Amino acid sequence: MAYVQSTALEQVSYDEDAHVLRATFRQSGRVYAYKDVPQELYDGLIFADSLGAYFNTHIRDRFDFEELPN
Repeated sequence: MAYVQSTALEQVSYDEDAHVLRATFRQSGRVYAYKDVPQELYDGLIFADSLGAYFNTHIRDRFDFEELPN
């Protein structure tokens, strides 16, 4: 998982075969897997000026997810 420059997200990774985005949130330390996320949205997240804003607009509450153990 790659560390990112964000006040909201600490780490993100993407499984291209399964289309799963994994995100670790900085404040809580919680890790979530978001299912069926298109590659284009992951790419947009990585290159966004504000990862937190992009995540909230394009991913949060738009895809099924599950919390993973830390």
